[in-house]
Amino acid sequence: MRKLLLFLGIALLFSGCGWLNPNIMLQTDKDFKYTKFSDSANNKEYRISPNDIIEFGLYSNEGFKLVDLTSLNNANMGYRFENSLEYLVETDGTCKLPILGRIKLSGLTIKEVEMLLEEKYASYYIKPYVLIKVLNKRVIVFPGSAGDAKVIPLQNNNTTLIEAIALAGGIADDGKARKVKLIRENGDKHDVFLIDLSTIAGIKEASMVVQANDIIYIEPRKRISSKVIQEIAPVVSILTSIFVVITYSRAISK
Repeated sequence: MRKLLLFLGIALLFSGCGWLNPNIMLQTDKDFKYTKFSDSANNKEYRISPNDIIEFGLYSNEGFKLVDLTSLNNANMGYRFENSLEYLVETDGTCKLPILGRIKLSGLTIKEVEMLLEEKYASYYIKPYVLIKVLNKRVIVFPGSAGDAKVIPLQNNNTTLIEAIALAGGIADDGKARKVKLIRENGDKHDVFLIDLSTIAGIKEASMVVQANDIIYIEPRKRISSKVIQEIAPVVSILTSIFVVITYSRAISK
């Protein structure tokens, strides 16, 4: 009887993984094949993505009047281009720009976009000078503790993974530094990179440049939450009472 009660108690306590940290997300199988860093696209620079909003400034004569047309915007802690407008990169990766119409920008670095547009506008302007700034790029960071997820706006063009984690406040006390997942959309699928930040060797992968809408997920340690303990406490109490009664009955009968 004692073994039966013990078995029922353990089965009830650990039935289903949901009893242990039911808030754990984005789990992978043991044999899951993570994306190799060599298989990814160039991770050294930020690349334009669908749904990016770009601020576009166009000047002639290699930007001769740029000094007069540029002003600092202290409120945004950055620069804005006078007489510039904002343009949306559509879901198909194209962007509708003045004179040029729709042009494919998705997948290009900011420098590549500037060079491409300078070449295109050379047919209409004398020595055109183009400046591009992405306004809405951001990543989502789960630092390893429930309720602490953050959407981090990327002010710099080439923000690294380690910088994004630092902007989110670092790895939580319950987070596993050896299991940092970076999930990135790649067409109709997602690439999943696994980074180990528990040793200095992981800094190489942590220096990869994050892209818009990347998800940085730091796996939390599995713990029995206080809510679960509160839920099973009455059941444990009943089982304990039954065990005491049975033990006491056997003691009397002897």
